[in-house]
Amino acid sequence: MTVEPNGHIADASDANEQPAIHIEGAVAVVDDLGLNAQADELLEELRSLPKPRLIVISGPSGVGKDTVIEHLRLAHPDFVFAVTATTRPRRPGEIDGVHYFFMKREEFLSIREQGEFLESAEVYGNLYGVPKDRVRNALHAGKTVVVKVDVQGASSIREMVPEGIFIFLLPPSMAELMRRLRGRKTDDPAALMSRITTASRELRAVRVFDYVVFNENERLDETLATLDAIMTAENCRIIQRNVTL
Repeated sequence: MTVEPNGHIADASDANEQPAIHIEGAVAVVDDLGLNAQADELLEELRSLPKPRLIVISGPSGVGKDTVIEHLRLAHPDFVFAVTATTRPRRPGEIDGVHYFFMKREEFLSIREQGEFLESAEVYGNLYGVPKDRVRNALHAGKTVVVKVDVQGASSIREMVPEGIFIFLLPPSMAELMRRLRGRKTDDPAALMSRITTASRELRAVRVFDYVVFNENERLDETLATLDAIMTAENCRIIQRNVTL
């Protein structure tokens, strides 16, 4: 390769085939192949790679799923948060259609028979299910959908939508999980022990998930930052997940 008097760089071994490159300061300008335009097209393609996502957040009872979801709502108003239907009694402060769709058992069973739940399960004697049509419509509209379900429900969704992003929230320890459950004061001693036993068993399902996030005491900001980091990493993937429902 030689530098010609006019400022061109030429490869003597392939002078007739290679385009000339002008040196203007520190910038090399390709004259003949339009590589800059092709590169810009590639950059725009890469920028537009991120697709609508189905984010499934799960974890044992008492780990703090509701609190995490409430803060995600504030941080990501552009996300669609799927509302779960349930037959369990409404707790103080819960709003129908916001926190859950509260249904009679007969109504729930009728909807399930029509195949209109993304997943459904019976947990501690109550039925839970994610309405399928709301999730499908949001994905088709190009929205990222966040679904909060129990571990059993997450396993069911994994089978139906393997390209979802599955995140398992974990407590710092089982002792702390028990303390949180007791602090809710919503269960009698027998129900409390049932939840603890179930939580211990649910930890074995961790390999169903893509990510684990520890929800430490007094460190909610770290939990949320970790979730944001997961979403950012997913947006930066060259091969994007293609969610179909």
